Amino acid sequence: MDAMEEELKCPVCGSLFKEPIILPCSHNVCLACARNIIVQTPEGETPPQNRCSGVDYDYLDMDKMSMYSETDSGYGSYTPCLKSPNGVRVFPPALVHRHCSITCPLCHRSVSLDERGLRGFQRNRLLEAIVSRYQQSRAASVKCQLCDRNPVDATVMCEQCDVFYCAPCQQRCHPSRGPLAKHRLLPPTQAQAGTAQPAGASARAQATCVDHEAENYSMYCVSCKTPVCYQCLEEGKHGKHDVKPLAAVWKQHKCQLSQALNGVSDKAKEAKEFLVQLKNLLQQIQENGVEFEACLVAQCDSLIEALTRQKAKLLTKVTKEKESKLKTVKDQITHCTMKLRQTTGMMEFCLEVIKENDPSGFLQISDALIKRVQVSQEQWVKGALEPKVCPEFALTVNTDPLMQSILQLDFTQNKAESPTVPPAPLLQLEKCCMWNNSATLAWRITTVQALPVEGYVLELDDGNSGPYREVYVGKETICTVDGLHFNSSYNARVKAYNSAGVGAYSKVVVLKTSDVAWFTFDPTSAHRDIVLSNENQTVTCNSYDDRVVLGTAAFSKGVHYWELSVDRYDNHPDPAFGVARINTMKDMMLGKDDKAWAMYVDNNRSWFMHNNSHTNRAEGGITKGSTVGILLDLTKHTLTFFINKQQHGPMAFENLEGVFMPAVSLNRNVQVTLITGLEVPKSIM
Repeated sequence: MDAMEEELKCPVCGSLFKEPIILPCSHNVCLACARNIIVQTPEGETPPQNRCSGVDYDYLDMDKMSMYSETDSGYGSYTPCLKSPNGVRVFPPALVHRHCSITCPLCHRSVSLDERGLRGFQRNRLLEAIVSRYQQSRAASVKCQLCDRNPVDATVMCEQCDVFYCAPCQQRCHPSRGPLAKHRLLPPTQAQAGTAQPAGASARAQATCVDHEAENYSMYCVSCKTPVCYQCLEEGKHGKHDVKPLAAVWKQHKCQLSQALNGVSDKAKEAKEFLVQLKNLLQQIQENGVEFEACLVAQCDSLIEALTRQKAKLLTKVTKEKESKLKTVKDQITHCTMKLRQTTGMMEFCLEVIKENDPSGFLQISDALIKRVQVSQEQWVKGALEPKVCPEFALTVNTDPLMQSILQLDFTQNKAESPTVPPAPLLQLEKCCMWNNSATLAWRITTVQALPVEGYVLELDDGNSGPYREVYVGKETICTVDGLHFNSSYNARVKAYNSAGVGAYSKVVVLKTSDVAWFTFDPTSAHRDIVLSNENQTVTCNSYDDRVVLGTAAFSKGVHYWELSVDRYDNHPDPAFGVARINTMKDMMLGKDDKAWAMYVDNNRSWFMHNNSHTNRAEGGITKGSTVGILLDLTKHTLTFFINKQQHGPMAFENLEGVFMPAVSLNRNVQVTLITGLEVPKSIM
C-alpha cells in the first residue's frame, strides 16, 4: 500500500476522502461522514451523545430538507420555517431550542455549529484534487503498446516517444544507448500522474468563496487564517484585520512548508537508516541465536564429555581396586589351602605315629615331631586366619557439589543489564616512543562504562617472540619500561580491569630498541670517592685507592662494543676496564671479586683478572690519549679487550652468562671518558 494513502483516508469511514471539509482543528472529514457524527442536545442540558439521524426533526433533517429550498446552498441552514418538497411550510417546535455540535474523530475537539450548519466549514479542494490525482495514478495498469500477443503490464513510458514499454520490449525496441540514451523513461504511474495534472489544476482554479459563491478567493486574512474575496472585504467583515494578497501568502506558506519538509526529510532518512539497522539487527539476532545455540550445545557436550572421561577414570580406579582385592583374596586362599594341606598331612602322620607301640622308635622321632607341631601351630597366628581385605570399597565420590553446580547452571545477566568488563584500551601511538633501551607507552579507554576502570595491566614479551610477562599494574595510563635488550623487538599489549573482571587486550604494538647502546656512568651506584663530569661521561677519583664505577646500561643478550678514552694518566697507575654485576665490590680494583671480569693495564703490560685470579699477561700498555675498547659478545658469551682499535691479548673470558654492566676502576691519577653508541668495528668482526 502506498505510504501516502493513509493521509488521504477519512478517519470516520476509512475510505478515500469524498468532498472533504476542514474542521476548526485542521483535521478533515468527508461531508457525508460529518453529517453522520453531528450531535444535538436541547439547550441547557448535557449532550446525551445521540446522533442526529433518527430524531424527529434535527439539523440533519434541516440539511436534507434545505436542499429543496430556493435560497439555501445545500449544506443546511437554521431557520424557524422550512419548506417541504411540496411547498408546505413546516414548523418543528422542538428544533428551535436544540443545540448541534460536531466532534473531531482524531483529536476529539468539539465545535458548535452556527446557523450555517456544515456550510460554515470550508471545503478542502486541495485535498480533493490530490485524492483525484491519486485515484488516477492507481487506476488500471497500462499495457505494453508493442507486445504482439497477450500484452503485459508496461514498466516504463518514454516521455519523448509517448509509448509504454514492458521490460523485454524496452530492451529490444528502445535501448538506452545511441540517440535514445537522451530519452527520459518514466514509471507508468508517474506518467499518468503527469497527464492528470491539468485537471487538478483546473479543479483548484475553480475555488470560490464560501459566503459569495460567485467570487474567487483573492486575499488572505491573517487574523482569521482564511482566504477571502473582495466582496468579503467590502462588507467590512475583515475590515480591521491584517489582509494580504493570496498569492504572496501562498508562496510564503509554500516556502515554510518546504523548509519544514527539509527537516522532516532528514528525519525520514534517519528513520530509513534506522529501519535498515533494525533489519540488520534481526539478521544478527538470528545468526547470533544460531551461533549461541551451537555454542551452548558445544559447551554442554564438552561438560558431558568431560564427565564421561572422568567416569571412565573413576571406573578404571574401581576396576583396579576390585582386581587388587580379588588377587589378594585369591593369593590368601592359595596360601591358606597349602598350609592347611600341610598341617592336615602332618596331623594324620602324627596320629599314625601315636598308634605305633614301639617306644624306642617313637622316641627317635618324637622330639622332631613335637617341634614341627609347635612350629605349625605358631604359623596359625591370629592374623593368619583373618582376611587381608574387606569386601567394601574404601572409595567415595562426593557428587553433591557437582550436582548443585549443575542445578545452578544458568545464564548470567544480559550484557546490557549486567556490569561489563572494560573494553580493550587503545594504544596512543602518537604518545608512544622509544629511546635507547627504554620504551614509553600510553593508552586510553575509548568508551564510558557503567563501572569505572580500576587499573591496567601492561605486558611485554621477552624480545624474542616468547611468552608475555607483566611489567606494570596500576591506574596510570602511561608507563616507561627500562632495561630492555638492545637491538631487539618487543611486542606490547595492555588490558583494563574493574570489579566485573578483566577486559580484552589492546592491539599489539611492536617496540624496536636501539641497535647500539647509549649510556653513561651511573652516579647512584658509584663509590663515594668517584668524581663524575661531562654529563656523567667522564670519570676520575679523589682517592689513591682504586674505586669502581658502573655504567647505566645492563646487557644480557646481543653484541656490544664501547670505548674509554684516557684523558689523564700520571705516575703509571693500573686502571681496570671490563664488566661486572651490579653488586660487585666498589672499594677495590675491578676483578678482585667473583662478580667482575676485567683487564687491568699500566704503561707497559696488562693482565686479565676475575675473582682475584691474574691470567694472560700481555705486553703493551696505555698512555694519555689511548683508547681501550671492550667487546661483550653475549651471543658467543665472550669478553675481548682492545687498545687503540687492536685486540689486546687473547680472548679474555668465555662462558659468560647473566646480566653484565660496563665497569671501570681507577684512582686519582687517571681520568677517562666513556664513548658509547658505537657499532662493532668491521676489523673486529
